[in-house]
Amino acid sequence: MNTSMNPVQASDKLQSLFERDERLIDVIASHSPQLAKLRHSPMRRIMARVTTVAQAARVCKMNVESLVNELNGVLGIRSANISASPVAATSDDSTPLPPFTSVVELDVRDELEKGGEPFSRIMAAVAGLGDDAVLHLRAPFEPVPLFGVMEKRGFGHKAEQHADDDWSVWFFRKKEATEATAPATQPATATAPVAPRIVMTDSAADNRVTERTEVWLDVRDLEPPEPLVRTLEALETLPVDSMLVQVNQRVPQFLLPILRERGFHFIIDEPETGEVQVRIWRNA
Repeated sequence: MNTSMNPVQASDKLQSLFERDERLIDVIASHSPQLAKLRHSPMRRIMARVTTVAQAARVCKMNVESLVNELNGVLGIRSANISASPVAATSDDSTPLPPFTSVVELDVRDELEKGGEPFSRIMAAVAGLGDDAVLHLRAPFEPVPLFGVMEKRGFGHKAEQHADDDWSVWFFRKKEATEATAPATQPATATAPVAPRIVMTDSAADNRVTERTEVWLDVRDLEPPEPLVRTLEALETLPVDSMLVQVNQRVPQFLLPILRERGFHFIIDEPETGEVQVRIWRNA
């Protein structure tokens, strides 16, 4: 028994577990028809990167600590050494839909089954929702990781299962959303000096040199969809005289169409191999 191995925690992403021991795939998959999809590489590539053990337990409708201990048992770690991390509360699926005037329909079942990643399309649809509109998302599994992302953005949800591989989830703006749903932390500024920088806007209507203060956000160590989510959250509070500099490992292709849709300008630089800097701003 390898007693030096770190025990599984409720907050661990499934991908990190599967990299440690592929036997854990069957442990998770055996508890739910939804999670049985983890046995297939395309779905595992998407689901495992964004799903935590705690979220998997919710999908399996089982106690988080029981699942944590079962996973550790396969790894040869005694249950006596384990304490499950607390699980953040999510909105109640039984919450009735509020009155709404329009519905935006988005079906991502085929895209997900083929190994695609529709997160950018979902976020783009959410960005265009009016106060009295709802997004009706159809997915082949309950998108539990998405619930926390949407909760932080002030959205509630209602989920309904039609079949093992067919779910409807309605997302709607919560009327009582307040500053409590805002991001817990602001964009990090310690990764680089915050100083004025001369930039050239890319707007044909305003092709002037302007001075803006840079706010840096390093997302290189984050797993999707966190870089996209953190960047959009940071832009919500970005002063009009400032510029957000996202530091990434690659060009964030999913982010760019959302920036265009929201009226942001951007410049992409690659100062060195493996580092991409995306400077994002909005004209005053």
